[in-house]
Amino acid sequence: MIRLCSFVLLVLSAGAAIADAVVATRTIRATAIITETDVKMIANDIAGSFDALHYVIGQEAKTTLYAGRPVRFSDVGPPALVARNQIVPLRFEASGLIIETEGRSLERGAVGDRVRIMNLASRKTLFGQVQDDGSVLVK
Repeated sequence: MIRLCSFVLLVLSAGAAIADAVVATRTIRATAIITETDVKMIANDIAGSFDALHYVIGQEAKTTLYAGRPVRFSDVGPPALVARNQIVPLRFEASGLIIETEGRSLERGAVGDRVRIMNLASRKTLFGQVQDDGSVLVK
């Protein structure tokens, strides 16, 4: 009977293992690129937060991250490729027709993001998707 009780305690303590979580080591401003020195692992299971450093390093902080607090999934994302007020190449493609011009980005965006762009020639506001070469594809 004593062995059974110690076995039950052992099983319960093994089942209560704590996972790791990524936390900020210092306050990181929004739009900053996260480096290896900005984050560390702690033994804590926090829902909605990263559990490995490689998911966070090289990403951009979408909000301010405070020291000692967990880095949540919504707090980081790919780095912005297009900055607000940046002049970017615009490209329109349809039925074999290709039109290229320049526009001014009205907001920041990473690859794949939908951003507002002002066509410099017509002064019209358009929406387009940021491409990996820094241009914006208007559909």
